[in-house]
Amino acid sequence: MSDARRTDSVLLLVAIVWGSSYLSAQTATSALPVLLVLFARYALSALACLGVVASRGRGLRRWTRDELRVGIPLGLTQAAVLVVETYGVAHTSAANAGLIISLTIVLTPLLDRTGHRGGLPPVFYAAAGLCVLAVALLMAGNGFHAPRLGDLLMLGAAVVRAGHVALVGRLTAGRAIRPLHLTTVQTLVGTTLFLTPAARDLPTLAHADAATWTQLLYLALFCSVFAFLAQTWAVQRTSASRASLLLGTEPIWAAAVGVALGGEHFTVLTGLGAVMMITGTYWGQSVERAHRTTSPRRTEVHPTEEDVRCPSTTPTDTTALTTPTTV
Repeated sequence: MSDARRTDSVLLLVAIVWGSSYLSAQTATSALPVLLVLFARYALSALACLGVVASRGRGLRRWTRDELRVGIPLGLTQAAVLVVETYGVAHTSAANAGLIISLTIVLTPLLDRTGHRGGLPPVFYAAAGLCVLAVALLMAGNGFHAPRLGDLLMLGAAVVRAGHVALVGRLTAGRAIRPLHLTTVQTLVGTTLFLTPAARDLPTLAHADAATWTQLLYLALFCSVFAFLAQTWAVQRTSASRASLLLGTEPIWAAAVGVALGGEHFTVLTGLGAVMMITGTYWGQSVERAHRTTSPRRTEVHPTEEDVRCPSTTPTDTTALTTPTTV
């Protein structure tokens, strides 16, 4: 297998893993309280990240001040994203969750103007409008009715995540921050935040069955740690645009996993909404990328270690940043 094909395969695997995370989260929250699931996911991720950092021979105390100063507020905003998202997944289908959260791709450029001047072209707002209409169809399900709680929460999660991604770009601009160390700080912040509210339910976690623990380990080790490290490895070997294209298939896999493994069904309305959502996000993504590459740069910085979701400097590809993910 050629290097290019191997890199594409890894990115596609990351998209599949992230797409499957919605059904795993839904399954875990059906057996355990949401806050307990979040604590377990963060704690397991933190232990794994600390193990990876230690195995690299750099020691556990080698964090820079910038990594700590940036990691703490980003840990807070990331925790806010996962709270809203996980409650949303618990009250809607995994397919809808994965599709609605992809709104982040078109919402983030509205909040993040790093790297280019001027407003976005009108055609971008047309793409965003198509996505909004798609959300309405996904919420309609079998027919138009009052919006469901889970869908509204996922819509809120997309907005909060867009704000989080914009904040990542702003706080990491011009700083030499290592993605693994930054993510480790975020997982430690999340573990600390959810420890107290989840404390009374910890005995429930101790008595969880093997299937529930399997879902928790999958969310922490595969959807968080593995996906992060694999993404970092792959992005360093390809362009941000190509990475964004492959990672942007996540909502497709979320829908496929929900239907194939979760027993979910698409009606005509939800099927049409899914097609419109994928079309709108890819359209908006391409418009934003073209606008960014042709508009004057605000600042020029020299990247040190690039990562799609947790860039070490000013993000060079907003759409690559906004592909939905987890910690």
